[in-house]
Amino acid sequence: MPRKVTKQESTGNAAIDVSDKAVPGELKEASRMAAERAGIAEALGREWTPRTSLGRKVLSGEITSIEKLFESGVKITEPEVVDVLVPDLRNDIVLIGGSSGKGGGKRRTPSKRTTRMHKSGRRYRLSAMAIVGNGNGYVGVGKAHGPPGQHREVVEKALTKAKLSLIPIRRGCGSWECACGTPHSIPFQITGKCGSVKVTLKPAPKGIGLVVMDEMKKVMRLAGIKDVWCKSMGQTSTRHNTVEAVFDAFSRTNKFRTRPDYEKAVGMREGKV
Repeated sequence: MPRKVTKQESTGNAAIDVSDKAVPGELKEASRMAAERAGIAEALGREWTPRTSLGRKVLSGEITSIEKLFESGVKITEPEVVDVLVPDLRNDIVLIGGSSGKGGGKRRTPSKRTTRMHKSGRRYRLSAMAIVGNGNGYVGVGKAHGPPGQHREVVEKALTKAKLSLIPIRRGCGSWECACGTPHSIPFQITGKCGSVKVTLKPAPKGIGLVVMDEMKKVMRLAGIKDVWCKSMGQTSTRHNTVEAVFDAFSRTNKFRTRPDYEKAVGMREGKV
């Protein structure tokens, strides 16, 4: 009785037949993509297998600029896409936690521990917040939670969320005291809100610097803002809400419709300059 060919054998034979029929052009394309994949893996420090069509296009070199993604409104779901398209990305951690100091007061910590009572005892949870940006028009903020004892994993998760929330911001010189037409500040006054915190950012002339609290400065520097005034209301000691309010204000700058003559007068730029 003749032996039946198994499914595994038939699949292998079909793969061999396809490889035998491959034209030289396809082999060259495959070798080129393999070389690019090796270069990207070397830059990322790890291998990357894309899970989405956008990731495959970035890996193959079809998409080389993140500006095209923002213009088309495509949602980024893989952090490696941001790593490849924005290679000069930097990050920072927001000090959202605190513990009692040695002589009183509060010592700020990069993670916050919260407690929830359960019928079997206390349940703890860690929270961390990260900011990413290239210092030239792109910034993102992410917050993550996790079980206690996994501080490193929670921070990495926050960095991943920050990369996925990356947005371009508008910069310019909207201050009547300066009117230099360079993107060192913001083009107009803008307000952002998160929880009870309400933050109003105002354009400032050159040389003023960042007149904001320390945690806000981290967002400003990674976004590329050099001069700005700020007015805040609410419980600003809740730092993660304060940073989220600043990020909300930056995101609102892209929703304003402006006249071309005003854009030219204030030297408004969106994204990288």
